[in-house]
Amino acid sequence: MAANIHEEEVLGKAYDSRLMKRLLGYLRPYKWQVALALVAIVLKSAADVVGPYITKIAIDKYLAPARGTSSVLDRWLSSVPLTGIAQIGGLYVGLLLFGFLLEFLQTYLMQWTGQKIMFDLRSQIFRHLQRMHVGFFDKNPVGRLVTRVTTDVDALNEMFTAGVVSIFEDVFVLVGILAIMLNMDWRLALITFAVLPLIMIATMVFRKFVRDSYRRIRIAIARINAYLQEHVSGMLVLQLFNREKRAYDRFAEINASHMEAFKDAILAYAFYYPVVEILSSMAIAAVIWFGGGQVIRGVMTHSLALEFSHAKLVSFHVVTSAVTLGVLVAFMQYAQRFFRPIQDLSEKYNILQSAMASSERIFKLLDTTVEIESPAVVTQVTGPGRIEFDHVWFYYRTVPEKNADGLPNPNAGEPDWILKDVSFAVEPGETAAIVGHTGAGKTTMISLLLRFYDVQQGAIRIDGVDVREMDLMELRRRFGVVLQDPFLFTGTVEQNIRLGSEHVTDKQVERAAEDVNLGDFIRSLPGGFKEPVHERGSTLSTGQKQLISFARALAHSPKILVLDEATSSVDTETELRVREALSRLVEGRTSLIIAHRLSTIQRADKIIVMHKGRLREMGTHQQLLAQRGVYWKLYQLQYKDQEFPAGAASAQLGGPAVQVSADD
Repeated sequence: MAANIHEEEVLGKAYDSRLMKRLLGYLRPYKWQVALALVAIVLKSAADVVGPYITKIAIDKYLAPARGTSSVLDRWLSSVPLTGIAQIGGLYVGLLLFGFLLEFLQTYLMQWTGQKIMFDLRSQIFRHLQRMHVGFFDKNPVGRLVTRVTTDVDALNEMFTAGVVSIFEDVFVLVGILAIMLNMDWRLALITFAVLPLIMIATMVFRKFVRDSYRRIRIAIARINAYLQEHVSGMLVLQLFNREKRAYDRFAEINASHMEAFKDAILAYAFYYPVVEILSSMAIAAVIWFGGGQVIRGVMTHSLALEFSHAKLVSFHVVTSAVTLGVLVAFMQYAQRFFRPIQDLSEKYNILQSAMASSERIFKLLDTTVEIESPAVVTQVTGPGRIEFDHVWFYYRTVPEKNADGLPNPNAGEPDWILKDVSFAVEPGETAAIVGHTGAGKTTMISLLLRFYDVQQGAIRIDGVDVREMDLMELRRRFGVVLQDPFLFTGTVEQNIRLGSEHVTDKQVERAAEDVNLGDFIRSLPGGFKEPVHERGSTLSTGQKQLISFARALAHSPKILVLDEATSSVDTETELRVREALSRLVEGRTSLIIAHRLSTIQRADKIIVMHKGRLREMGTHQQLLAQRGVYWKLYQLQYKDQEFPAGAASAQLGGPAVQVSADD
């Protein structure tokens, strides 16, 4: 889990051109919707900026007329004050409605686009996960992969639907307000902008604290996901050993760290927004003081000039104020609107930074090389199902630098071989069994046969064709596999037998259930074959789930059957029920059976004995007993308390579990 947490910890840059370019590629299929949304954003920004300017026109032209002022709307406005005010009011309402429609349009289009991108991304991630080999899932916790598909994709959706859109809108509004304010009165504009350095300082401090809080929040979320996934999956063991309180206390610690991080973020917001409000109010107050003084002085000068004119004392030129009442009111409105986008940009910075970190993690997953995939040119296989292992060597990992005692390993860095020079062949229609102690490499051989891993040396062939030259789907379609721990999906009994294969008919499903002696049980269920199966088949017994696995394998009519400890976890009664099913399953098929219970494989045509990764013995049951080697020792350990005649042993399916030391 430490690696998972470390990966979540890194936030990275707020903007990475390489990542952004790749992200924008997901917008390409929806370019027309995005283009229309951008047009709506530009028009909406213009509508927002024009509002206070219309107020200025109404005041300077009708409410407090100022000589020498003009506007672009003069030619369309009436000279009659009441009519003109009505026209301006209608225009203002029209702008509001227009802005509402544009807001609706861009919101709908960007939310729609965001959902489409989320769908595409999640589909791509899931498709990529399906192509990854089994070893990838051994190294990557489920909680981390789930976070990629859920939390990280949500962060990108927020960026596309809220972050980028708001940034564009805020920038357009800021540029528009800036241009209009400088055009109306550059002195008042500079007074308004005087508080910007203080706001920038407050923003940088705020961003630093929020960045740290968001980093801790992401770490806490990653820990919560990992902890929940592990402990919900292991709830049975948790309850069995009375670990509920300790697990709850640990979860409470992780949950508290998430809450504390969020509280710090809330505290930062609680300080930042009032600070910006105070500074913006100071700017507005300065505008009122300076601009108001200009308006008053202009009005007084104008009144004095009128008095002198009436008295005919002097000849004069009418003095008009540079700052009119309309300009002052418009500046107050613009000042309020100017600082709001600055606040939004600070918040969007965090959204952008979180999205960049999420995209980096998502692309790191998507860029993970698919180690096992179909070759560019596949070789078609036609044959009854001959299996051949040709001098196969395989290892999962290299020898570590230090052993369990902390001492240096003399072979550090060298391959830790699981299989060593394994060679054998299973002829078509033949039943071969693989036996050996735990860790001898039995299940690894099955994984290599199904190409979950690739061999490092040697080759595995099906009907003379190397499995690495075959199409993966075609290769695995030839196999029917029954595992020791049966896995059922949420759905129905029929769906778990068919497993989405359209070529498997309802009659084949029912016939397979009958052949494995499962028909009576299914008919006893309220829904029959349509009976719901909950997650992992929690409502069914282990034996019932195993029988469904046998029916699944039989329904798909495979050429090669693989049974990996398929009866080791069922009771004797259930095992007796599947005995006939086993004989029907292997009939006419190449079969490979892994078993600890030697009684289950005594009828095999060939028994392969593995020991410490090597093929030590091979032959029939009687031949191997006569050799008095590893197989004979295994047999003696299982039946040391009782002797069975050969015929009775062949018919017997039960038997104690095998335990063999590594030195046998």
